[in-house]
Amino acid sequence: MPRIALGLEYDGSSFAGWQIQRDKRTVQACLERAVAKVAAESVDLVCAGRTDSGVHALEQVAHFDTGAQRDMRSWVLGVNTNLPDDVRVLWARPVPDEFHARSCAIARFYRYVILNRGMRSALRPRQATWCFYPLDAGRMQEAADHLIGDHDFSSFRAQGCQSNSPRRLMHLIRVWREDEEVIVEICANAFLHHMVRNIAGVLMAIGAGKRESDWTRELLELKNRSLAGITAPADGLYLAGVYYPERFGIPHHPLFELLPAGVDRYRPAAHQLPATG
Repeated sequence: MPRIALGLEYDGSSFAGWQIQRDKRTVQACLERAVAKVAAESVDLVCAGRTDSGVHALEQVAHFDTGAQRDMRSWVLGVNTNLPDDVRVLWARPVPDEFHARSCAIARFYRYVILNRGMRSALRPRQATWCFYPLDAGRMQEAADHLIGDHDFSSFRAQGCQSNSPRRLMHLIRVWREDEEVIVEICANAFLHHMVRNIAGVLMAIGAGKRESDWTRELLELKNRSLAGITAPADGLYLAGVYYPERFGIPHHPLFELLPAGVDRYRPAAHQLPATG
């Protein structure tokens, strides 16, 4: 059966996350219904990373197998016709049977957006995390630099995280201010449950002057989640891209051009793959 990969964009505000849940609205359920209508058969979608409730995607990647014969344009237009306004298919690609949206991913890229001003947004109440106290993006970047490399991220994982290993390879973190927003971009081989939101919470505390910039280094050494402050809200979190070996022909976000040479060797073992960022 042909295998098709999809690039997906969605606003997670009114979803209970990616994965199908009984009596709850989920991204996976909406997409599987829409794809099934175009394929004229039921399908099972597998995604690169199962996003949590309220988490958005600029470019999630998923795959499915089907006996239906459609050109790629028909998949995109047909599925979008059957989707609600808060989910869209960006592209479709035929991929070989060996392609797997989750286990073939080499790196994942998340973006965390902080609206840093005195008032909440009336236009984007769920698309950015609001922080009213001033943040120093330079201090946040200095703190983030300590997280680059292969580390035990136990201090930054949710207590209920089911990964067998807390080790992850952090490729890069960039923090900068753009007018009233502070943006954090994070790229790693894989992420632990709530890892990005926990990092964002720590960086915000440092940016506000509540902690010194070397607090991130101390937390890595302590390996204790209870000492690492609050988990930042889901509102500002976006799965922004997934990196695959070139042979699969999956579009790459420009940020992945900054990855080190030979990054393919850093692909995590299957048991290390995360459920979400």
